[in-house]
Amino acid sequence: MLVFLAPLLAAFLLGGAGWYFSTMLLRPIRVIAYPERVLAVDEGEVALAPSHWAGQPGTWALRWTTGKSLLGPVRTANGTEVRRPVTGNPAPPPGTAVAVDAGPYDHPAELGLDAEEVTVPTPLGGCPAWLVPAPGSTWVVAVHGRGVDRRECLRALPTLHRLGHPVLIITYRNDDGAPVSPDGYYHLGDTEWRDLDAAAGYALGHGATDLVLYGWSMGAAITSAFLDRAAPERTAPVRSLVWDSPLLDWRATLRHQAGLRRLPRGSTELAALITRYRIGIDFDRFDLVSRPPRVRPPTLLMHGAADGTVPVASARALNAAAPGLGWPLRYVEVPDAEHTAVWNVDPERYAALLTEFLTEPARSR
Repeated sequence: MLVFLAPLLAAFLLGGAGWYFSTMLLRPIRVIAYPERVLAVDEGEVALAPSHWAGQPGTWALRWTTGKSLLGPVRTANGTEVRRPVTGNPAPPPGTAVAVDAGPYDHPAELGLDAEEVTVPTPLGGCPAWLVPAPGSTWVVAVHGRGVDRRECLRALPTLHRLGHPVLIITYRNDDGAPVSPDGYYHLGDTEWRDLDAAAGYALGHGATDLVLYGWSMGAAITSAFLDRAAPERTAPVRSLVWDSPLLDWRATLRHQAGLRRLPRGSTELAALITRYRIGIDFDRFDLVSRPPRVRPPTLLMHGAADGTVPVASARALNAAAPGLGWPLRYVEVPDAEHTAVWNVDPERYAALLTEFLTEPARSR
């Protein structure tokens, strides 16, 4: 009897893993966790319990339930503590549960920039956005990734503003303050691109003559779907594209995530099938090497080699394929950067790369 039950049990467990993985992917849950712990605070430094995130290179935020401070690069690290300088706002007292966060800013005002809260009319209703004015007519439309919010885009804002670009930092369906999708799920770029389409229309209707699209993580999947599916009058003004830690192949990302979670072999393919059943997505359209978007503007692609969320192999594959796809692409890989943490490792270099790309003669108007 057990011989016959074993395959059924294995199928049940595999199916359960696939459904669980699919639900994690689709459900817009933003639970704030504080997994790190402050050990000591003295002489302008904070000591954290050793962990992967406590030891991240570069500039980060330290967040807890009632505040945040800014952290500089690691000064010392050993088996008992990681010490970092506190460069802005006092650190919390020892014993506080904290999170080391890649996004150190919460609003453009923290960067000394004025921002207007505007509403972009999308197919599902109004989506809030920050509009940071500047004298130029080339607008940057910034798109954050999955499971986070628009403050992810703020790290690039000073550079973009200095270059004279008005910046529209958008939200999309299922974000806080934005309409909920009819089924309550993320659609992984497959429908969210319509909200970007509405934002592009908003920019073009409010003085933009050209557009730069800027996407982080799943924001890249949203921008690529827009470039592939939007009407020509929306895509024609796009003169360049910037991707930070972009999601370029959903299946490869699912395999990567399944490996990190030690899910059973086969759960990735099953999760993809279940996800397609639940939201109707065609994952083939999100493999940009085999199915590049219809419009392929000059692109700056930055990715961290230490990315534990989206595999850097997808970025390397697109970089290798780009010449054959007729896609003018510049690829920059940062050895120690985690997911969407290229800026954090070296903010000055990040600003220089962005400035160089956006001021090249072919893109300066």
